[in-house]
Amino acid sequence: MQVKWTGAEATALREALGLTQIRFANRAGIAKSTVTKWRHLGDAIILGDKCAGILDTMLARATPEQRARFAAEVESQLAEYSTESVVVQWVPGTWTGEPTSVADGLIREDLLLDRRQVGRALLGVVVGTHLLEPLERWLSSSEEIPPRITAVGVGLQEALELENSARIFREWDDQFGGGLRRKAVIGQLSEVNEMLRDSHPPEIKRRLTRAKALLAETAATMSWDSGRQSKAQQYYAVAVRAAKEADDPALCANALAGMARQLLALDHYGLDARRESVERERATDALELIRIAQDHFGNRLTATVHAMLHTREAWAYGKLGRPSAFRRACDRAHEALTSSDPSTDPYWINYFDAAELVGTVGGRLLEMARREPVFAAAAAEQIGQAIELRRPNRRRSAALDQLGMVEARLIEGEVEEACRIGETAVEAVGKTASDRVQKKLIKVYRATEQFVQVGRVAELRGRMKPLLIATA
Repeated sequence: MQVKWTGAEATALREALGLTQIRFANRAGIAKSTVTKWRHLGDAIILGDKCAGILDTMLARATPEQRARFAAEVESQLAEYSTESVVVQWVPGTWTGEPTSVADGLIREDLLLDRRQVGRALLGVVVGTHLLEPLERWLSSSEEIPPRITAVGVGLQEALELENSARIFREWDDQFGGGLRRKAVIGQLSEVNEMLRDSHPPEIKRRLTRAKALLAETAATMSWDSGRQSKAQQYYAVAVRAAKEADDPALCANALAGMARQLLALDHYGLDARRESVERERATDALELIRIAQDHFGNRLTATVHAMLHTREAWAYGKLGRPSAFRRACDRAHEALTSSDPSTDPYWINYFDAAELVGTVGGRLLEMARREPVFAAAAAEQIGQAIELRRPNRRRSAALDQLGMVEARLIEGEVEEACRIGETAVEAVGKTASDRVQKKLIKVYRATEQFVQVGRVAELRGRMKPLLIATA
């Protein structure tokens, strides 16, 4: 379906592109009086399909920085409304509906929806009471699935093959990132979900349900990494429900941790005061999600899963401006990973090794360093360890590490060193299609603006620019 544009959004796009009304009208092939009308009427006017199609094309061809400015303006417009008038809640039935029907509705909507990739990317992410209360009520209930009439189901071998396909998709996402195989994952998820409509022996049903949880979580990560934030959160909810039904507490906790990480990683554009307030709200919600995971499943988790959860705690404390609590959570993460026994871990947590731990800690220290530069040296030390320890097939993580090191060195004032590392970072960025990597590249590109008079920095920016344009 065609997504409608308002006059206010059209005006925001024109301003993000840096065009006068005349130039915008000429480029769009419309009358200047129409552009003027859009500016005057704002949200009171809804554009027709023809104009909406033109604006969709212009937005698709914009640079990442222009799209970020557009997103900032749209979100700042939405922030003018009171929280009482704009309340985002879970899609009805997310936690109470029949599991296969809930998943089927999400999948069909996702595959059929034709929408803009930015502007309203953050809308639809549930936060606060609306996020936590329905989830806790569901976790505390004794959900029972009505028995189905016995039908011919799949055999154990087919169930094992489906689990293996879920594993392959997950490994692909861990290595490369991005949403290149997102629709393939969703298609496989749809097939498994359909199989669960039939009756199966307990062990086969458990394996199919676990495969559904794994696929839903991978779909969530890929959706997030493609900028589809609302869909990512909904897939995480499907993963949580399926993991609990499969009696897999670690996988359930991991999906909750993914939901928390998404909230922590979301960018908020607009006024600084508003951004800080929203970041604190999301960090508080993320911390509560981790507490829920630990309270409900803590005694059934391996040490490695505990270590991962502690890094999410640390991330939230860093966002909340609590460095002492941040350090305590980091220490607990290191202690848990040191005492871990990989032979007891589920395969999907294998990504969380020493490199992932120090890389995550380093990334959080870097976020703190943007506010207080004193943390930059510690961030660089942790990220440097991650670069040394990182497995060669972790392309997305390697790109994030390299970009993080560039930014840390810039904050320290080590411009020449930042440029040296930046050359490697640009190569790493070119090997992944991750939306997270692209957003990180934009941040680093902006961080170099204050050093443009340095010849080597100008050269580095020149190498970054084609990668920025390529994401448009």
